[in-house]
Amino acid sequence: MGRILVGTASWTHRSLLESGWYPADASTPAKRLAHYATRFPIAEVDATYYHPPSQSTVEAWRDRTPADFTFDVKAFSLLTGHPTRSASLYKDLREDLGAPPQRNLYPKDVPQEILDEVWRRFLGALEPLHEAGKLGAVLFQFPPWFPIGEGNRRYILECARRCAPMRISVEFRNHTWMDEENREDTLAFLAGHDLAYVGVDMPQGHTSSIPPILAATSDLAVLRLHGHSDKWTSKNVDERFAYMYSEAELARWAARVLELAEGAEVTHVLFNNCCADNSQRNAARFRALVGEPGEPGEPVETDEPGGQLALDHMPVGQLALDHVPGGQGEAGRPRKGRMAG
Repeated sequence: MGRILVGTASWTHRSLLESGWYPADASTPAKRLAHYATRFPIAEVDATYYHPPSQSTVEAWRDRTPADFTFDVKAFSLLTGHPTRSASLYKDLREDLGAPPQRNLYPKDVPQEILDEVWRRFLGALEPLHEAGKLGAVLFQFPPWFPIGEGNRRYILECARRCAPMRISVEFRNHTWMDEENREDTLAFLAGHDLAYVGVDMPQGHTSSIPPILAATSDLAVLRLHGHSDKWTSKNVDERFAYMYSEAELARWAARVLELAEGAEVTHVLFNNCCADNSQRNAARFRALVGEPGEPGEPVETDEPGGQLALDHMPVGQLALDHVPGGQGEAGRPRKGRMAG
């Protein structure tokens, strides 16, 4: 079984800072990250979705964490086709574009030479993490209006090509990729190109809902747990992710992750229920349940039933994708996919 790295999708969220999770002497960004890194071996950086990071910021992340620490970094919104405020662009590129600061931009609104420069600078800023061996993957979370299709498959491969030798992970928010008709083809496509599929736990019944399927389509497997807030569509982040996984839910997910890890060299589990210290408490307990070293965390007592109906109706088993024509991923490894029950 491969390594299982458990962490959270933020270490700087306002409600976390107000929750009391950090000790009183962790009063600066440097001390907070250093403290976080004593509790977890991995963190997901979501701020990069909203604003590209500077290289000096990335160097600080590198320097404030142990040598074996891992960061997954969320791709800038413009690169995944989400609306992007022009104010979040690099200043000189924004001035070249001449767009009002509050205007929402999409890739179609940006000349190719400026888009290419955004790619170059964004990835260049991540080099310090990559060179230090601390960059796990660049997370590409595609929007609900990104359905399955040949053009969008080509774009996923373009993202992987631009990022190489940094690796990417792929999270969908359009159900067509993972519905019963297309699920096997989607996982085979990712496995055939050695791209990590990001399994998700999230509220069901929304246009962006993806079923809670786990699959190892590369030597890296990823699970992101978003919780089951009944205010999932809220614009308020604290409401959208206000959820605490129960002990029973964590135990069920731990069993599935242990099965998933049999088919991957390393598995990343990121709790994104980032309201107060919910994700930190859940992640600490989850580490103990999957047998990872660290603080054991307290058993979680909650009456939240969240999401278990969706889990209980998922088939248990695994799907081997070695038979897919082609047989080899781009990296030259045998193409293997495993869908954990």
